[in-house]
Amino acid sequence: MLEGNRRCGIPYQPIPADGLVNAVEGTLAEFLAGQIAALDAIDPALGRFARTTRDLVLAGGKRLRPTFAYWGWRGMIGGREPVDSVLPALAALELLHTFALVHDDVMDGSATRRGRPTAHRIFAAQHVGAGGPGDPDQFGTTSAILVGDLCLVWADQLLAQTAVTTATLFGVRACYDRMRVETVAGQYLDVLGETRPQEWSLDRALVVARHKTASYTVQRPLQFGLALAGPMRGAAPAIHDAYQTYGIAIGEAFQLCDDLLGVYGDPAVTGKPASDDLRTGKPTALLMLAQQLATPTQRAELAQIPAGAVIPADGSGGPLSPQSRGGSPQPAPARAEPSEAQIARQAEIIAETGAVAEVEAMIRERVDHAVAALSGAPIHPDARAALTDLAVTATHRPA
Repeated sequence: MLEGNRRCGIPYQPIPADGLVNAVEGTLAEFLAGQIAALDAIDPALGRFARTTRDLVLAGGKRLRPTFAYWGWRGMIGGREPVDSVLPALAALELLHTFALVHDDVMDGSATRRGRPTAHRIFAAQHVGAGGPGDPDQFGTTSAILVGDLCLVWADQLLAQTAVTTATLFGVRACYDRMRVETVAGQYLDVLGETRPQEWSLDRALVVARHKTASYTVQRPLQFGLALAGPMRGAAPAIHDAYQTYGIAIGEAFQLCDDLLGVYGDPAVTGKPASDDLRTGKPTALLMLAQQLATPTQRAELAQIPAGAVIPADGSGGPLSPQSRGGSPQPAPARAEPSEAQIARQAEIIAETGAVAEVEAMIRERVDHAVAALSGAPIHPDARAALTDLAVTATHRPA
């Protein structure tokens, strides 16, 4: 993928964020300290719960959403306006992100995130450590759902502290609400795809990417930042359109990169188990392309691997139960857990089909399209340079 970076013709440069990540971290830490104190005063157990939530929020991450929002704002407002007034809004996006990650990990049953135990695993371990009665996994799942809910409420509270006019905040809130709805919609389609692989296709996988990832990672944060600059005026409509084109393209490319990392990424770098997508049979764009490109021999071999239910021997999609023959389709029987050797072989076959090379080409194509959208947009030159750099660094990454 580094070669693909070079072929894009865009030199790699460090992102000139001017301390943005540190400022966002500081805003989050200050806000969360107040929230912890308020809950601690009610009951010490709530204080411990809030501290665990804080640790999940502050446990690293790329802080891409505040970064895209910041440059979306700078693109309109220019380079002189102090960032302090909009920091609460930028930091609120990280609380929204934590909500999405924690719930996603519960739905996927993921064990690690960013190289650390996921929220439900942390709470299950706390339950065991305290000698609590009942099922620790159930306690962990319930607690993690509440963590996500709390982060969603906290995001609203922090957003409300943004020092902008009421009219501006209404515009920001409209974009924020749309982003949240699209995130939930994309997540549901993602869950649906795992249960109905026979109905999935490359186009549908890209629809999921557009809503689950592009919307709340790139497109809407950019437009969220534009809304922070105030009511639409002057060049704002043209900037909005450029952000729309750029955001969809880079958001899809970001998810396509995730698809590759989900199969071929190094767990020591990604912080997540290797090949989770193959174990669950998630119908990603990578797997849909492999299905299209596979030879009959490759399809036949994939069909012998439990996780290969996404790519059956006849190339038709997911398998149907025997009862479906001659009648209405029925859900496929549960797949057996594939072995490590089977997972490794499936990854090899997917690469052999040419799907990996095709996904890398799709990433490059989207990066080029996004950068072209910025070239004629009336945005501040610093923002154009930063977003051009982000187009590459966000889509050619090891984690």
